[in-house]
Amino acid sequence: MKKLMLCAVVAGLMLSSVAAEAKGCIKGAIIGGIAGHYAGHGKVGVVAGCVIGRHEANKADAERAQQSRQAQPSNQNGRI
Repeated sequence: MKKLMLCAVVAGLMLSSVAAEAKGCIKGAIIGGIAGHYAGHGKVGVVAGCVIGRHEANKADAERAQQSRQAQPSNQNGRI
């Protein structure tokens, strides 16, 4: 029964649209929870997975922002 409930929750999270604020957290929490379950520390794995997933999402956003700033041509002479 627990496996059926877990599969239903995972499928529901994957198919639903998630707010941008939770980007990385839900995916990390699912992966961390599964890894933590097998290590005997499911709840710790969920929290750690969420934190790490959010960190990675922020890092990817920063890299994308840096690339977009570099791609924009700079205005050397101050005219538009």
